[in-house]
Amino acid sequence: MLHNKLKKVSMYLLNKTIKVIGILVLVFTCSTALAANKYDYLYTNLPFSMPRVEAPVFKNNVVTVSDFGGLGDGYTLNTEAFKKAISALSKKGGGQLTVPAGVWFTGPIELVSNINLHLDKGALILFSPDFTLYPLVNTIFEGLATRRCQSPVSARNAVNVAITGEGSINGSGEAWRPLKKAKVTEAYWKKVIKSGGVLKDPAYWFPSKGSLKGESISDSNVPRGIMTDSSWLEVRDFLRPAMINFIECTNVMLQGVLFENSPSWNIHPLLCTNVIIDNVIVRNPSYSQNGDGIDVESCKNVLIVKSTFDVGDDAICIKSGKDEEGRLRARPAENIIVDNCKVFKGHGGFVVGSEMSGGARNISVRNCQFLGTDVGLRFKSNRGRGGLVENIYISNIYMFDIATDSFLFDLYYTGKSASESLDEGDTTPVEVKAPPVTKETPSFRNIYVSNIVSRNARRAMFFNGLPEMNISNINVENAIITSQYGAVICESDGIKFKNVHIIQQTGPALTLQNVKNFDLKEFIYPENLPEAVKIVGKSQNIQLPASIEKFKIVGMK
Repeated sequence: MLHNKLKKVSMYLLNKTIKVIGILVLVFTCSTALAANKYDYLYTNLPFSMPRVEAPVFKNNVVTVSDFGGLGDGYTLNTEAFKKAISALSKKGGGQLTVPAGVWFTGPIELVSNINLHLDKGALILFSPDFTLYPLVNTIFEGLATRRCQSPVSARNAVNVAITGEGSINGSGEAWRPLKKAKVTEAYWKKVIKSGGVLKDPAYWFPSKGSLKGESISDSNVPRGIMTDSSWLEVRDFLRPAMINFIECTNVMLQGVLFENSPSWNIHPLLCTNVIIDNVIVRNPSYSQNGDGIDVESCKNVLIVKSTFDVGDDAICIKSGKDEEGRLRARPAENIIVDNCKVFKGHGGFVVGSEMSGGARNISVRNCQFLGTDVGLRFKSNRGRGGLVENIYISNIYMFDIATDSFLFDLYYTGKSASESLDEGDTTPVEVKAPPVTKETPSFRNIYVSNIVSRNARRAMFFNGLPEMNISNINVENAIITSQYGAVICESDGIKFKNVHIIQQTGPALTLQNVKNFDLKEFIYPENLPEAVKIVGKSQNIQLPASIEKFKIVGMK
């Protein structure tokens, strides 16, 4: 009798256990599936095919930097503590290196495979302004092979690396960067001058003589003609590093962290595969020289989502090497999704170029806001670059207070921001005879832009292609732009506008110069406008809707 009762109890407990295990398995399976599918929504209706990018996975090993002698007191130099912690964690097969709340003053941190640098809430990694802590390393900057000081955070040829958490990383960029007087207040300028350094001219300050010397022998921030180690060291102060630099890495993730005040570019993934940038904040002062937000250079399979940028140069930028070096490297930037990002200050909200000599293709940009940038959508290059940019899909972009152009193609880029070019009165050269097309001729084609709203831009759009290689098959559909000046389209072929509203204050709503095969449908402009469309130069095969009154079309043959 007792035996039967025990048997029944045992069976009851066994069945309960099986049910509990089943529930736990189901919960684990669902949570794993949810984690694995976190980014699946990004691939819905994607106009090109690309592999699913998944977050790197780490072993369940956890150490803290304080376990290795680190102190978050804002004073103690923690370079060795970080190095020892990373080494010990790596020997265990990797895991999470936790940085607790505090101010962790340090020199450069070099990550290796299978390390997640995790910053707790309240944790600040503050990098030392002592240049001698950053040894010179071989790298690529501005698209060219060169030497720079080692980046504050770097990884090379690593697999599964991440920076996550709720903390902040500060690169002490003010110690490294030169400064232009026109970009700051008089009070701040006087403060910087009093701190030391040298002047190149009355309006351009450098932190040291070595920094100024480096600038004097450089082409676009890359020194030329240096042959010896001692000569490199003489200009060390000029060789400002990108703050976060991952080179030839696979499975990279930045999530949740604030990245600010970088010596030059803020985040620079270079030649990487499978990169996720998720819910980060990227900040640099508006006056920071070369203070880009993120430069994705020659990377493949990249997600940039739910992130905020407020910087001193281009915000979200796609690159692939410069001139002959970039063409020979032949590593395009491809398979990139940018979704639900905000950009405040910056020379461009979303940017391709100007170093795009290896090409760029298969890029989707959706659901973004550009609030106060110099340019909204910015494509730039010049003769000598070469490279093919194609298959770019942009939709649901909302812009406000754009200082120059809501949408820009500039194939005569000179290295200045659009605002600087405007302020200095730069104009496009008048072509007497177009040069022949060669491998050095850049090409932009097959770009699709839809559902954009821009209020309070200086100019609605400016497409400025090359006469020997027009930008081609650029499609704009469902756009509403209010601006001081209308859209200007030059040296372009196969442009299609549909349901475009341009409400400008001065001049024609649309100017076409040396444009071929232009197709305009459903064009809306202010009713009281004396000139709706102006056609100049050698434009041909211009298709305009019948709704535009003929006397408002100037230059139509």
